[in-house]
Amino acid sequence: MSGRVGQRFLRTPQAGEYLGLSSRTLEKHRTYGTGPVYRKLGGRVVYDLDDLCTWADRGLRASTSDPNSGTHPASPRSYPP
Repeated sequence: MSGRVGQRFLRTPQAGEYLGLSSRTLEKHRTYGTGPVYRKLGGRVVYDLDDLCTWADRGLRASTSDPNSGTHPASPRSYPP
């Protein structure tokens, strides 16, 4: 951890609320490896606010014709055979 002052961690329900997603959606993202990075503190999953913003920013678009490369589907990643 960087140890910066004011660093704030959110549990899954609060992180979901911050992003406008359900806790279940974040859990699916964790399972599939498609979500924001998280930390395990003891048995608890926590998210840093900066990491949530970084992940959400991958979905930034200027128009509907922008490439679809940064979407956030909560589904397993498909790898070439």
